[in-house]
Amino acid sequence: MQDPQPFDYRQAFQRNLGWLRPEDQEKLRLKRIAIPGMGGVGGHHLHNFLRLGFSRFNLADPDTFDYPNFNRQMNATCGTVGRRKVEVMAELARSINPGCDLRLFEDGVNPANMEDFLKDVDLVVDALDLYAMDIRIGLYELAHRKGIPVVTAGPFGMGTAVMAFNPRGMSFNRYFDLDLPNLTTEARIIRFLAGLTPNLMHQKYLRAPEMVDLFERRLPSLNIGCLAAAAALGSMAVQILLDPADPSIRWAPRGFHADFNRQKAIRFWRPWGNRNPLQKAKIKVFHAFFHKKEYTELPVTV
Repeated sequence: MQDPQPFDYRQAFQRNLGWLRPEDQEKLRLKRIAIPGMGGVGGHHLHNFLRLGFSRFNLADPDTFDYPNFNRQMNATCGTVGRRKVEVMAELARSINPGCDLRLFEDGVNPANMEDFLKDVDLVVDALDLYAMDIRIGLYELAHRKGIPVVTAGPFGMGTAVMAFNPRGMSFNRYFDLDLPNLTTEARIIRFLAGLTPNLMHQKYLRAPEMVDLFERRLPSLNIGCLAAAAALGSMAVQILLDPADPSIRWAPRGFHADFNRQKAIRFWRPWGNRNPLQKAKIKVFHAFFHKKEYTELPVTV
């Protein structure tokens, strides 16, 4: 057998050229992206960025692969069950680009390591589990203070909704109105979903709604939606990292929602985010529908 040729970055990513200039490709190669989760969308984000020629990543996830991951997660296979997701995805990264500079956080992101996780980072990608709201709020607020853009894309059915948060504009927490005191965990989840999806068009083809319970963590997902989220977010990330001053970037409170099953796309604008009166009304309706309290009960002081 012949020895394999040494890795050649320029040759590996030359088919990107045309869509990118050589100087653009080099610029992306030097950017560092933080992905705080290697699950449903995080692994797809990493794979997408690797194929675009990005080479520097901070990756975090405390979990291991298991069979319920098989329907949607990158590298969930019979050979990876029981293995740490960060470890497996690092192997994937180095198999595509041996020159990758990876910083791995095998315990996930937590308040003690958020500063280190954001060190030298140019962009944060929201890849946290839906229910990890405390970490999401703390991490993205810290990113905003450090001047780091945050991009989120939610996989909804066979489509996705994507938003970006300018560190010189409206923050993630400000848009979703998550920093109010005494919000319940359920209220934070409702505010996140209400702010990210202008309507629930994916519900029109939900075939077995009786199998879904948002707050019992029975939330369906499809690989189609995860791939859509990675494509939408990756496109916006390239735009932001090459030219953050580009006026065509749809920074929050603007966003985009597409559904391939419904063959529909919506560009939305929510001035003041979830503090918009229409959004407040929607949130109240969601709370009534789910029978969930919006605020925790404060202790009575005598």
